[in-house]
Amino acid sequence: MRLSPPPVPYPLVHGYSTTIVQGRPKKPSRTKDVTRAFQTGAYDDDQIEAQERFGDKSKHYQHHKTIKTQNARPDEEIDKLPRGEVIQVHSLFSEVLHEDRPYRCTQRKTLAKVSDTQLVVGDFVRFDIAPELNDISTFEGVIERIEPRRTVLARSDSFKARDVHPIVANADQMLIVAALHLPEVKWGLVDRMVIAARSGGLDAIVCLNKIDTAASEKDLADADAILVHYESLGIRTHRTCAINKMGIDQLQQMLKDKKTVLAGHSGVGKSSLVRAIEPTLDIRIGDISAVHSKGMHTTTSARRYALSVGGFVVDTPGVKLFGVWNVSRDSLIEHFPDVDSGTAPDWRRESYERILESIAPPEPGAT
Repeated sequence: MRLSPPPVPYPLVHGYSTTIVQGRPKKPSRTKDVTRAFQTGAYDDDQIEAQERFGDKSKHYQHHKTIKTQNARPDEEIDKLPRGEVIQVHSLFSEVLHEDRPYRCTQRKTLAKVSDTQLVVGDFVRFDIAPELNDISTFEGVIERIEPRRTVLARSDSFKARDVHPIVANADQMLIVAALHLPEVKWGLVDRMVIAARSGGLDAIVCLNKIDTAASEKDLADADAILVHYESLGIRTHRTCAINKMGIDQLQQMLKDKKTVLAGHSGVGKSSLVRAIEPTLDIRIGDISAVHSKGMHTTTSARRYALSVGGFVVDTPGVKLFGVWNVSRDSLIEHFPDVDSGTAPDWRRESYERILESIAPPEPGAT
């Protein structure tokens, strides 16, 4: 018995395809070639707009539809869900602590779309524990709502100075760590962080670390004079050396029973201070670059750690820029009473001028 050859497809020609079966051509079947039809003028603009149009109307419709979907679940029902605290945020999920147990949670997509802020460490959330999700994913719960914040530490976005970038929520105080040397202290950055702390409702503490790197007695005396000036403005200060354990016991008492945010330039020793207070914590400690004497990032995302004396510390990634938020060119002087009264030293006046210059003027027509 002679077997028939397998079907052989002909190439696509003028929108038609032909297949040979047993050596005989099959009736052509037309395929849609919208691109070719558009190029040859088979479609005109009126036809396309009549079929589908993407504009503000459809965009607003989808946004309202998303809000309606998000609000479909009544608040009374969400109030009954477990309440947890976000202890770390990753790109695809967050760790939510509830009754001393962390849950890997994803955020409901509709909540992420309608929320006017991003989820950060310290946020209290209502989440739905869904064990059945383990059968199809690694998530254990779904975040349904972000609770109102008591305080928030935020900075302006590095690329869009008008956009806010929240860092930590519901903290009590901010420990601003600066190194005397390695890397060199930048008091202008410290001033920006003090403004951010007070603007967000947090108490500010300036901690000068690595005091063992002082080149001379005058070097240390000059730094002490700056700390004394901060004290005159109602800002608490402290001196430490993580390596020699100098000032660590006093620092531990300052953090006791408080939720403290650690912030500062890369390489100033934030993680080293936490390790000095709690030696059992597994926190990476980085080195100083031999090329430019600046710190290299070891903390890549904010993380909350419990202290044995009570309270928590939130270690944050080191920053080189810290744009002030919720401060206008007119209101900045409120954070520099010494400049306003004419009693500020030169470095404070220079800091004020630099920050003032960096604040963008209000947009035309803004109230």
